[in-house]
Amino acid sequence: MKINKFIPSINFHLWEPCNMRCKFCFATFQDVKQTILPKGHLPEADAIKVVENIAAAGFEKITFAGGEPLLCKWLPNLIKKAKQLGMTTMIVTNGSKLTDAFLKVNTGYLDWIAVSVDSLEDENNVKIGRAISGKRQLSKAFYCDLVDKIKKYGYGLKINTVVNKVNYKDNLTEFIEYANPQRWKVLQVLPIVGQNDAKIDAFKITNAEYNYFLTTHEDVTTIVPESNDEIKGSYVMVDPAGRFFDNAEGTHNYSKPILEVGVQAALKTMNYDLDKFLSRGGVYDWNNDKNQDLRKEEVKL
Repeated sequence: MKINKFIPSINFHLWEPCNMRCKFCFATFQDVKQTILPKGHLPEADAIKVVENIAAAGFEKITFAGGEPLLCKWLPNLIKKAKQLGMTTMIVTNGSKLTDAFLKVNTGYLDWIAVSVDSLEDENNVKIGRAISGKRQLSKAFYCDLVDKIKKYGYGLKINTVVNKVNYKDNLTEFIEYANPQRWKVLQVLPIVGQNDAKIDAFKITNAEYNYFLTTHEDVTTIVPESNDEIKGSYVMVDPAGRFFDNAEGTHNYSKPILEVGVQAALKTMNYDLDKFLSRGGVYDWNNDKNQDLRKEEVKL
């Protein structure tokens, strides 16, 4: 059965481990790790089966996220499998492990790279925890070099920024204009019970503060704002244990494992809102034209 009247895009949070310590993170999955998944991820073979099931169900785009997905040594195998099964492929990364070797080897299979950039101020990134082991932040020069490399290899570029109490007065216009991403997703920091409750109070912002950030960047044409209301229930997500989950009620609601009950049965227990997905601009031109020639040469679909 094809999912043709439902959200066509899916995020697979395949990897709980992360080398950064973002204090507002809404996908820590410590609950999953402590209860059913001590290593924080499925075995490679099971993760590939999850991707196969997702593709067979009719999803058109898959985003591999974490944790930090680049800590997974066999991530390229999942990307390749997803592309061979006809899906548009993307990763969301903090960028610290994005090497030339990875960029080169995945050119035929990976379409998009989304880089998380919350601030270019060293002090702010340390406060947020957007730093390796929570201490060593990435510099503005690092981020500029990173987006240069991503473009050099022909990937589509997205940038994700979580607006919070620490960075809502930042001005990233100059950097965003330099990076020139196809999409700059600007998300209001999201409290999720069981994921970030212990530290979120110091980072929560009012709608007025979120709008202050948006107004500061109103001249950036590629900006895609997502408030708390727009985020909740508008993403189809799979956790590191291979279960669908939603955040519609401000906490994680998990399905039974996809490999146990199948995609359709698992989806029926989820609260996903297609209208919200569409209204927040969830459907856009997923084709990365810069990479078309490479894919034609290197990938047999």
